[in-house]
Amino acid sequence: MNAYQPRTDEMHFVLSRVLNAPTLLQELPAFGEVDPDLMQQVLDEAGKFVGEVIAPLNRDGDEIGAQWKDGAVTMPPGFRDAYQAFWQAGWPALAASAEDGGQGLPSVLEAMLYEMLSAANHGWTMAPGLLHGAYECIKHHASDELKAQYLEKVATGEWLATMCLTEPHAGSDLGLCRTKAVPQPDGSYLLSGTKIFISGGEHDLTDNIVHLVLARLPDAPPGPKGLSLFLVPKFYPDGTRSAVHCERIEEKMGLHGSPTCVMRFDEAASQIVGEPGKGLNAMFIMMNAARLHVALQGIGLLDAAWQKADAYSQERRQMRAPGKGKGTGEADLIAEHPAMRRILDTQRAWVDAGRVLAYKTALELDQIKHGAAEAQPFAQRWCALVTPIMKSVFTHQAFHGGSDCLQVFGGHGYVREWGIEQHIRDARVAMIYEGTNEIQAIDLLVRKVLADGGQGMNALLDFVETDLPAKAATRTAAVARIGTLRAVTKQIVEAAPKDAQLPFRVADDYLRACALVLLDWAWLRIDAAVDANTPNAANRWQAPAQALRQWVLPEFQMRTYIIVQQCAAVAA
Repeated sequence: MNAYQPRTDEMHFVLSRVLNAPTLLQELPAFGEVDPDLMQQVLDEAGKFVGEVIAPLNRDGDEIGAQWKDGAVTMPPGFRDAYQAFWQAGWPALAASAEDGGQGLPSVLEAMLYEMLSAANHGWTMAPGLLHGAYECIKHHASDELKAQYLEKVATGEWLATMCLTEPHAGSDLGLCRTKAVPQPDGSYLLSGTKIFISGGEHDLTDNIVHLVLARLPDAPPGPKGLSLFLVPKFYPDGTRSAVHCERIEEKMGLHGSPTCVMRFDEAASQIVGEPGKGLNAMFIMMNAARLHVALQGIGLLDAAWQKADAYSQERRQMRAPGKGKGTGEADLIAEHPAMRRILDTQRAWVDAGRVLAYKTALELDQIKHGAAEAQPFAQRWCALVTPIMKSVFTHQAFHGGSDCLQVFGGHGYVREWGIEQHIRDARVAMIYEGTNEIQAIDLLVRKVLADGGQGMNALLDFVETDLPAKAATRTAAVARIGTLRAVTKQIVEAAPKDAQLPFRVADDYLRACALVLLDWAWLRIDAAVDANTPNAANRWQAPAQALRQWVLPEFQMRTYIIVQQCAAVAA
């Protein structure tokens, strides 16, 4: 089956026609010269690189995989050459500041690049996926000395980076971290401990790897407030190797092209990043950036699965489609069968809505970095509330919606020949890492919505309602759903003090309800941008819009009903 190919014209349609990004970006002094033509050119070149260089490596990455021997990891054939071409062409540095060796372009272009990369070759993309977060972490928290040694190398992607959080006894509960950092007379620290599930902890893609490690000082209090962040490279500036060892790589369900490493630190000399006891504050920069990228992974992987299913449905003939009669000619295309059309149009609806939300979030990140003071509250609110929603729902849909795409192939989907089964295996882990989807739901409801009594969420809903296109045929239904979400938010706020477990029981339902309101808004924005001049508007845009309203949005009623019943039980 043909490898994934980016369709940058459709991506640019969402960026320019739906979100009006070029105009919004040109209002920011940093991007005054970033016009639509430049953005289109960057996207087209990115798509060409991804389609010609990265996508063809996907099959070998899965079948051969990363290989570990005697502490060293050899990446699949072609991976190193592709990565060297990638960073030397400037792609990792797309959104990094020019003063740090970057190109100073908008974050949204970087987001679109990583969507394409994830769709083309998820295993390969895991390596550079943490670069931007590591860059921001070092830039904002590291000492001038560390910046001089590492910032540009990480910004350009010449050196790759890791995020070392998880330990064998502690997954998402970072407060249980036991890795020790012992201060030395020269101001350095010796790190000792073991970290697991470290993506790209060892490889041969780059000549050096920069590890950012959470650890605990000897006098630190227990729990997350006692954690500090440290930097230790594979090789120090003088060329000597650090006492950081890869003990093994995991045998995984998917992502065979990405080495998931068990890393051991044997009194490895390191430098602190930021202040003692403030490690999580510094690490959250990486984690928040990573969560947007994981949402983009979900969108990209679902798009890749859809591409394969759609192509197959246009070639494979099976039986007579309903309404075609009993003709004696050859069977009809799978694409003509309503059951298959439902699958294809529904997954298309998820992908396109995902792009609207992800690109919008990246635009708000640009506002946070470069916008005026009055734009900050909204941008911060949008990113804080929408990022966990996107991470959860689009990684969930990549797996479950990708499985639906596999169904289009019938038995052929279950065998390796067609390549669709790999997408399902690769997608599954995205529901787990960078905070499980359950943790995303808790983060949204418990840590953010309840923390301010629902004020931030209501402000977000104010924007969504105001921004609904005035002439949208389904605007009334959208407004009604927004009103219902306001009501259930209030019910949870009022009921939560009476039952501490309530928010945790309904967190997933609440996140899904929020997501459905946002998906509806996204598609109303798409509808408003489609006109008589839009190519193939009926099949490409209007059919997915109808699928969303027929097959996706009805879930909202179920989710809110569950919440209402749970709140009522508490009040009884």
